[in-house]
Amino acid sequence: MRFPRFSLVFMVIVMSIGGVAAQNPFETGFLYTSNRPPLLPAPYTELPLGAIRAQGWLLEQLKTQAQGLTGHLDEVYEEVCGPRNGWLGGDGDGWERGPYWLDGLVPLAYILNDPQLIEKAKSWIEWSLNNTAQDGYFGPVPFDTPPPPEPGLQKDKRRDWWPKMVMLKVLQQYHSATDDPRVLDLMRNYFRYQLEHLPATPIGHWTFWGQRRGGENLASIYWLYNRTGDDFLLELAELVYRQTMPWTDIFIRRDLASNNPPADYHCVNMAMAVKLPLIYYQQHPEEKYLHAVKLCLNDLRVFHGQVQGMYGADEPMHGNNPTCGSELCSAVELAFSLESILKIAPDVAFADHLEKIIYNALPAQIDEKFTTRQYYQMANQVQIRRQNYNFITENGTRLVYGVLTGYPCCTCNMHQGWPKFVQNLWYATEDGGLAALVYGPSEVTAKVAGGQTVHFEEKTHYPFDEKIEFSIDCEQPVLFPLHLRIPGWCKQAVLKINDRQWQTPKGNRIVEIRRIWQDGDRIELYLPQNITTSVWYERSVGIERGPLVYALKIDEDWKHVKSTDLYGDYYEVYPASPWNFGLPESFVQEPEKHFEVKSGPAPVKPWNPANAPVFLETCGKQMPHWKLYNGTAGPIPTSPDDSVKDTEPVPITLIPYGCTTLRIAQFPVVR
Repeated sequence: MRFPRFSLVFMVIVMSIGGVAAQNPFETGFLYTSNRPPLLPAPYTELPLGAIRAQGWLLEQLKTQAQGLTGHLDEVYEEVCGPRNGWLGGDGDGWERGPYWLDGLVPLAYILNDPQLIEKAKSWIEWSLNNTAQDGYFGPVPFDTPPPPEPGLQKDKRRDWWPKMVMLKVLQQYHSATDDPRVLDLMRNYFRYQLEHLPATPIGHWTFWGQRRGGENLASIYWLYNRTGDDFLLELAELVYRQTMPWTDIFIRRDLASNNPPADYHCVNMAMAVKLPLIYYQQHPEEKYLHAVKLCLNDLRVFHGQVQGMYGADEPMHGNNPTCGSELCSAVELAFSLESILKIAPDVAFADHLEKIIYNALPAQIDEKFTTRQYYQMANQVQIRRQNYNFITENGTRLVYGVLTGYPCCTCNMHQGWPKFVQNLWYATEDGGLAALVYGPSEVTAKVAGGQTVHFEEKTHYPFDEKIEFSIDCEQPVLFPLHLRIPGWCKQAVLKINDRQWQTPKGNRIVEIRRIWQDGDRIELYLPQNITTSVWYERSVGIERGPLVYALKIDEDWKHVKSTDLYGDYYEVYPASPWNFGLPESFVQEPEKHFEVKSGPAPVKPWNPANAPVFLETCGKQMPHWKLYNGTAGPIPTSPDDSVKDTEPVPITLIPYGCTTLRIAQFPVVR
């Protein structure tokens, strides 16, 4: 296997019968489009859109999106996503919001194979494909007389490089599903246009967003190069990297290793920037680029991190207090960055982090019907109302649930989270096999060694359950490797093939099973989920079990508020049960003894307090002096706190973070 030299991946060959040499698709014409020389060979390659289908609760989640805002945003937010949008040739918004919506709508439509959603998405795609300029420009035509710029933005946003980067991602996904050759023609002509015009109008010329987010542009350039081999694309890649904010240097010099004052970087820019060094690493495989990404993720956790996998940044970086906000756009973009780098440098930690975001932060920030969302979420969130909080960027509506509250970017950008996660449940491997590096109920149809088509079904209630079962359908026996991740949180897994125990691999590695597979073969993977604690801001403690974070279950009182201002109607949520509990020090020291795991039924819609499929029963001590402060949980009490030493613990219930709206997820410790 030719993995990136510096990736911290441990490969365990469980069984080997014969051998299949690692191959570069461009040397052999083998299987799926991967990195073309001189780019570094990619260990894993994304499968065509539609090859992976969700099942079980995950399928229901996608259907809920289709029935909710993802499938109907053009009706609910017509003034931006309706027919007047500039990306449909209209005189309305011609910047990022339309492409943001499509970046989730397109993968959702093709994964569900939903004709109505496909038709809705294609109307936008066809406009771009059929309205390119002779010089290669594509997208909304600039106004003859530009409107006044928004505060903080410059010049004509329609000509801006940044929204084109989002639409390029949309077109790539459309091509993955359809092989429409017009996509390659559009991108080739546009990139020639960029090569001609970027020297005079750099990537940050029209707005600063392009300069911060140039990694999105760079990834699309490499995507096209792998399909066409045009040498000018590598020249363009160097130019785009030089013009983009120097994130590699920023990460290496540890700018993020500070929370007082916090690093002055924007939360969504940061989520996108995480992947830039490793995107560029494909053309320049030097250790510093992988090192930069690892430093960034470490410093985000230590200095700005929250237990659900995100970081305090509302919108500038704001440190690690559990009442700092975390923007929804940051969650889906950080997830996408982790998906992007996992294929290049398959470190188990990247996959663990991806699951933590998807299975904790993401469902907690969008209502279960996918009809409203929060702009910010808090790790300790005990009341949601319209008011000003201690957010750096604030307008009074950034915590409440609504369609347009906070700022509308999240309304358009949140849709990519679940579909792209499904698209990354399976990969093709460099040596003609398949890999499951993150887990969820699904099925995949793909080609393996020799071009034979196989079908895998992944049956599981993961992340709520410890067991994952794979079964294979194939017309004839076929030799190929199957790669499975053993998460870093798993002490020791159990792997069975056809009911026979084969291995008990330790955690933090990728296991390779190379064998001749027969039709009907079954693989059972058991990932024991031990209860662990993690330490955060002011020595507060998080409770984790496998990929899930657990938070205090708080009864919720939802109030619908009608509003005629630009933010529209919204929901406030108030606690209907006590929230100010600390965890006894002895419980934290020996969590396996003091937290009892209970399982309920496995509902198809698990992400709400009533349907939590698994929960923890324990005891806590209520802390009367821990009160609301400006509508939030007040400062974390001294930990360990002696003030309630003589108080008897009372029963409390912890449920998965993603099932909560109100919660305490970072607990003070009491004696």
